[in-house]
Amino acid sequence: MSIDPAFLGRREIETSDAMEQLGLRIGEQLAAGDLLILTGPLGAGKTTFTRGLAEGLGVRGPVQSPTFVIARTHPSLVGRAPLVHVDAYRLGSGDELDDLDLDLARSAVVVEWGRGLAEELADTWWDIEIERPIGGEDVDASELDADAPRIVTITRETAS
Repeated sequence: MSIDPAFLGRREIETSDAMEQLGLRIGEQLAAGDLLILTGPLGAGKTTFTRGLAEGLGVRGPVQSPTFVIARTHPSLVGRAPLVHVDAYRLGSGDELDDLDLDLARSAVVVEWGRGLAEELADTWWDIEIERPIGGEDVDASELDADAPRIVTITRETAS
């Protein structure tokens, strides 16, 4: 895994620009074979973080949530690994994710909503949880885009 361990731990991210910058700094270090599993409620900043990853990797955009297509591949513009961006929200099992036949060995892969589904894709991965401390399940849609602080927790996980 190619991400600097200095990124491990819990941190507060004040704005969406800062979330994108965190993604960029991590994306600059990603390599083929890296798997990142992003967890967080709607509007937490998973796709914003992934936009930064894409910029750091130097891949073709635009990066937007692949909710309806499930997975998008963004080829590199600078000779690095492509980014495979997956939204597992509508998937019912890890088998459905496996059926996508993702090119894990030659790509950096980000799976939004992947906790509990994507861990079987690799022996090690980065688990990134983004907490949005605004409202609860009944949050007003206008609050989802609010530029409020988020808590990001990054851990490195290994299959047991």
